[in-house]
Amino acid sequence: MTDTAFHITHEEFQAIHDRFREIKHSINNSLAVLMALSELAQRNPSHYEKLAKAVLQRGPETVQMLQDFQAELNAKSRPGSTTPPSEL
Repeated sequence: MTDTAFHITHEEFQAIHDRFREIKHSINNSLAVLMALSELAQRNPSHYEKLAKAVLQRGPETVQMLQDFQAELNAKSRPGSTTPPSEL
């Protein structure tokens, strides 16, 4: 792998930062829901089905968000990339 320098504008960096913040917020929300459902399920086993559904839905969504963000960062870090900040 070659070590090629690249430059990023303040606007591009801000767009990446904003996207990271959105993803972090979404992950925190998902974890809060899963934790709440886990506590409810411990008290009332009928909540286990809701917990299972939440895990099956939110888990893949979270993984997809992280994979998309990684792809955006990889595309941006390639020399000659011209991705506008609004598309990050």
